[in-house]
Amino acid sequence: MSFQSILGNFALILFILTFVTGIIWFLDVFILAKKRRINADKALADFDIRNQKLTSEGIRLQEGGRIELESRLLKQPAWIEYSGSFFPVIAMVFFLRSFLYEPFKIPSSSMLPTLYVGDLILVNKFTYGIRLPVINKKVLSLNDPQRGDVMVFKYPENPSLDYIKRVVGVPGDKVVYKNKRLSVNGRDIAYETLPDFLDEEHLNYSNQYTENLTGVKHRILNDVQRPPFVSDPHSFPNRELCSYDDSGFSCTVPKDQYFMMGDNRDNSLDSRYWGFVPDQNIVGKAFFIWMNFASPKRIGGFE
Repeated sequence: MSFQSILGNFALILFILTFVTGIIWFLDVFILAKKRRINADKALADFDIRNQKLTSEGIRLQEGGRIELESRLLKQPAWIEYSGSFFPVIAMVFFLRSFLYEPFKIPSSSMLPTLYVGDLILVNKFTYGIRLPVINKKVLSLNDPQRGDVMVFKYPENPSLDYIKRVVGVPGDKVVYKNKRLSVNGRDIAYETLPDFLDEEHLNYSNQYTENLTGVKHRILNDVQRPPFVSDPHSFPNRELCSYDDSGFSCTVPKDQYFMMGDNRDNSLDSRYWGFVPDQNIVGKAFFIWMNFASPKRIGGFE
């Protein structure tokens, strides 16, 4: 793993910080603090003997000297004090991010009109099962991704990158996208025409529809200027399960893998190009926009 990839892996950085600060906290509580106490008791005993001698000689001692000495001897070194202070906070953030909810920022327009560039979203990490942090290994299965879910996953061609798309095909499904219309297992998906959508970032209009993906209604965009075929699909695992022609493509989703597409259909690099998402790449289910600094009114659920 390169240094650059480590810097880009926030979960790994959090794990390392939690581990290091936790070790320091543990050593201080169970070893170093006890040693400081023993050394302080010895020093205080010597202090008491010396003070008794001075008192017997009629020398008046300054009050509070013993308390100040004890406080100084028991004081944690700065590096231990800071580590111990940060450990509970870092550990809590690591636990929440790893097993409950993780924040993400939408970097592109591939999920318009559902998600905008700059949307800060929350992803449920336990909906699809409990996974070990950093290595992302599932240790407890709960629910499987369903068609229509908006899912965050590790990009199959570069797992250090997180992608977000919509699940359109689950294991065993035959997904067909011809002339910009989707069908799953031979069933045509229902569409309802909506007013054209203005992409304010690029200042262009797109055709907008409501797509009913086996019970999950959501909006999609189509660009009439773009052709329906997939240009230059990559060479990916199980590529033989897909066929491409001038009108689009068809793919049969293999076991334990998922077919993903962006809602901005003609402006999304998704499973049509780089293939299926293995179960081990799943991060979680996106469900809530908690902030968009450019448009605070977008806060809320998006399903």
